Amino acid sequence: MTGSTQVPYLLRAARGEVLDRPPVWMMRQAGRYMKVYRDLRDKYPSFRERSENPEIAIEISLQPFRAFKPDGVILFSDILTPLPGVGIPFDIIESRGPIIDPPIRSLEQIKQLHEFNPDESVPFIRPILETLRREVGNEATVLGFVGAPWTLAAYAIEGKSSKDYTIIKGMAFSEPEMLHTFLGKLADAIAIYVRHQIDCGAQVIQMFDSWAGHLSPQDYDTFALPYQQRVVQQVKQTHPDTPLILYINGSAGILERMGQSGVDIVSVDWTVDMAEARRRLGPDIGVQGNVDPCALFGSKPFIRDRILDTIRKAGNRGHILNLGHGILPGTPEENAAYFFEVGKQADQLLVRA
Repeated sequence: MTGSTQVPYLLRAARGEVLDRPPVWMMRQAGRYMKVYRDLRDKYPSFRERSENPEIAIEISLQPFRAFKPDGVILFSDILTPLPGVGIPFDIIESRGPIIDPPIRSLEQIKQLHEFNPDESVPFIRPILETLRREVGNEATVLGFVGAPWTLAAYAIEGKSSKDYTIIKGMAFSEPEMLHTFLGKLADAIAIYVRHQIDCGAQVIQMFDSWAGHLSPQDYDTFALPYQQRVVQQVKQTHPDTPLILYINGSAGILERMGQSGVDIVSVDWTVDMAEARRRLGPDIGVQGNVDPCALFGSKPFIRDRILDTIRKAGNRGHILNLGHGILPGTPEENAAYFFEVGKQADQLLVRA
């Protein structure tokens, strides 16, 4: 175990320090590509049981840490986890994904939602995060995560995953005031949830606005950005030193707007060149990413070259090495291991390259 006074490496990068190599972790690093996870899933088939039972969630969160020693260990959870705490029940069905029934379609339903009390509605979060902090010490940074208001609203209004988002967009374009009321309630609940995760031990928080990439820039400015800002502002009032990361899939067209959210780090997907992302975001915002998850199906020389190219373009300050989205099921575990290995040796490999 490293000395108790040492600041974990990823946290140093998130605070903007110049480092010899970027810290490295992977979105969805605890999950279906790992045999130990699949074995556990067979034993506990309910996703909610896996994520809401502290003993199981801790074990899953630590599986990639034991296997690969990433610089970040992220809470095993789901972005929908806080919804029952405001009065929106959900279930996750293995082959179909999240189901919210009844979906939120009326002002009456929105008015009936209540304030989020994390100790009552998500009592499992505290033991999970406190244990993760103890288990990893300063060998890794513990990350928490939440969904952003637009994305949680999209799930709640559509009632499930969607390809075209016609129901929430129909509401946005025909009954905007109703949607704004809902987004505001969600933003306030998410801010409480972020603060709670930090109080329980999370050192960095990533906010996923997964579906905001399906908005036009004009609609992003109206329905996504103000509510991201609302969450960030409330969190920064009480926890100004905790770095916040924002991730949106398919975000090439709204990258600069993501930087206006107030977060410290923008997680870039693989559709943007990292050097271009740096230019577009400016020097004051950190970046995370952005290797294509499919690169891990390539040869080791290919994987190495892609990683080193990303690191070169990102520079040595405020970059966290990651994939541009979650690691895919079926990814060879040895290639995941190699991703971490190259990231951790990047300073030596770049000298040789």
